[in-house]
Amino acid sequence: MTIRVVTILGTSRPGNFTARALALVEDELRSREAEVVRIDPAGHELVFPGEGEGDGDALKALVQSATGIVFATPEYHGTMAAKAKLIIENLGFPSALSAKPIALLGVAAGAIGAIKSLEQLRGTLSHTGAIVLPGTVSVAGVQRLFDAEGKCTDERVEKRIRGVATSLIDYLEQSVCPRLTLEQMVRE
Repeated sequence: MTIRVVTILGTSRPGNFTARALALVEDELRSREAEVVRIDPAGHELVFPGEGEGDGDALKALVQSATGIVFATPEYHGTMAAKAKLIIENLGFPSALSAKPIALLGVAAGAIGAIKSLEQLRGTLSHTGAIVLPGTVSVAGVQRLFDAEGKCTDERVEKRIRGVATSLIDYLEQSVCPRLTLEQMVRE
């Protein structure tokens, strides 16, 4: 069974560090032979509920096709970025995130990292029915951890960031894929 992971970038700010950290997770996912598709809000028309269609149907289809999801957000003013919440809003009700295993990554410039935004994101995603995995990774002082080419300059931090991918893949391989394989065998 092919593992398909949709990664969600929770910001569209140009040159953001969240995308750099998420790229490490995506690299690790690919090294584990997962198919990776990124949702970048900069490339989608996101609308507020009740204000039109936008790209909601396309985003729902991507998320519904995923075996698992990695959601990455910065922390802006003590909360997740508005684009992160708007992506969730565009995934409908009931949400396409329902019953999807999700690993979380947060980055922030401050000393405590993205703890507040990750708490709020975990609560929001859980409310949609998503299965939010333990082992959330929060990166503090992110602006000091990447060089101009986007390479992480701290091996320990890079290992933690890549661990988001490892946690998700391990969960999918141990919990989700065996169940799906068993269901397929029973139906045949």
